[in-house]
Amino acid sequence: QVEFVESGGGLVQPGGSLRLSCTASGRSIITYTMGWFRQAPGKQRELVAHIISGGATHYADSVKGRFTISRDNAKNTMYLQMNSLKPEDTAVYYCNFPFWQQSWGQGTQVTVSS
Repeated sequence: QVEFVESGGGLVQPGGSLRLSCTASGRSIITYTMGWFRQAPGKQRELVAHIISGGATHYADSVKGRFTISRDNAKNTMYLQMNSLKPEDTAVYYCNFPFWQQSWGQGTQVTVSS
């Protein structure tokens, strides 16, 4: 069983930036595709970005050009750099394996508001 701990969220004004971190324990992430998900109030959880073991990245259209996903396999950690944040980015952000989902962590709240 893999456990994920997300951190780095907070309150930011529109146009601002945040960097989220996700640390996994219980198994090395090196061979797995990793993903960032988010869930806004009243909406379903959605995959916003994922990164395969070789480093190729994929983004939802809503965040493309603004978010950058990366990973440090030596630290068993994944990151999400979020720039040009919009109010519609407000959500709880989670990490997981998109194609072999484990238990969800507590997530980290991102609130974009003036």
